[in-house]
Amino acid sequence: MRFQNEVAVITGGGRGIGAAIARKLFIEGCRIVVLDINETAAFECAQSIDPAGNRSLALSCDVSSKESVSQALSKIIEQYETVDILVNNAGITNDAMFHKMSLEQWQMVIDVNLTGTFLMTSAVVPYMREKKQGRIINISSTSAYGNIGQANYAATKAGMIGLTKTLAKELGRYSITVNAVEPGVIETDMLKSVPQSVRDGWLKMMPLARMGQAEDIANAVCFFASEEASFITGVELPVCGGFLII
Repeated sequence: MRFQNEVAVITGGGRGIGAAIARKLFIEGCRIVVLDINETAAFECAQSIDPAGNRSLALSCDVSSKESVSQALSKIIEQYETVDILVNNAGITNDAMFHKMSLEQWQMVIDVNLTGTFLMTSAVVPYMREKKQGRIINISSTSAYGNIGQANYAATKAGMIGLTKTLAKELGRYSITVNAVEPGVIETDMLKSVPQSVRDGWLKMMPLARMGQAEDIANAVCFFASEEASFITGVELPVCGGFLII
């Protein structure tokens, strides 16, 4: 196993990519904290991974709310006393062509995807700085480079990349690494709403000619969180089957 009881906090961990990340880190030896705005999803995920409940904690958390984040962190510190790994995975979409996008649609996505990353990181960093050790992995997206109908989402994911690189420069002196993973087209519930014709078009453009799996992202996160990546920081890693080299 790569880890020795390190405490890993995964936002948006109730299902999909977040749940796969939680499972992978648990299997590799972490104690996991599954945070999700959907409390039921968080508990079901943690229970499926750790039925005995000895190395897991599930909490409801709205990452866009400073109060909710503070309450969750208090419970985490009460149980585990520290945080070693933070995975900022929580995210939403609210797509529309830009000329039809409302301020509400824009702000909703900004609040969860970007401000949520800021709030969670702000809450966790003091504990990492104190012990001069930590891993922060931000789940960005290949949409950061632009995607029709996703001006709000793309802006947040590009913002996460800028935040990743800035934090890597600021926190490196404390032996805290900060990296970003950029999922491409991944088989999740979110993808089910995409027409099959569009999915077929994506497959034709991908060198690896397959959709990604949540486990592909989890593997990348696990690497960045491990000691094997201790000299890597400020990096953005596309996990997209070659989609970005087209």
